[in-house]
Amino acid sequence: MGESASRSTLRLSAIAVLLISTTTPAAAAGPSISKPALSWRLISAVRAQPSCPLTGSWTLVAADKELADETRIQDYGTAPAGRLVIDAECRYSLQIFKRERQAFASEDKSKGTDAEFRQAVLGSSTHFGSIAADTTAGVLVFKIEDASFPNWRGTAQRRTYTLAGDLLTYRVPRRPDGSIPISVWRRLN
Repeated sequence: MGESASRSTLRLSAIAVLLISTTTPAAAAGPSISKPALSWRLISAVRAQPSCPLTGSWTLVAADKELADETRIQDYGTAPAGRLVIDAECRYSLQIFKRERQAFASEDKSKGTDAEFRQAVLGSSTHFGSIAADTTAGVLVFKIEDASFPNWRGTAQRRTYTLAGDLLTYRVPRRPDGSIPISVWRRLN
């Protein structure tokens, strides 16, 4: 079974326990010395964990958008940076950054200009929460606990996806301008 297939199955854990017991001679048996008796018992504790086929750390390969005429262009610059981390309980944290963002003139973030704040906000996308994957339908559901864009807080977003080896591609819901963001991630582990 391949690595991707094994990640989509239930994880099982078995615990082997060695029980060592010693026998002590009964008081009536006299002064004889009894040898320790070892008894081995294997106890299997099998615990099913949630199936989370996307568990791991992912690095951003592309952050594009598809326009209404189906043209695909870069959405976060020529070399976007990002990380998506999904744990075994299907909790995730996602960050996308446009590398071309300029540093603020001041070292004090609170003293940024309107233009600096605008490019910082529009040049990043971050959110966290839980994720569910319907591998049959090819749909991810991001249950967003909080996000850099406050309107996403407490929402659930359905995204169609494909997983080809260690490459995950999904389409974000259509924006008001009609464009569809497309994120491409490569698994690191």
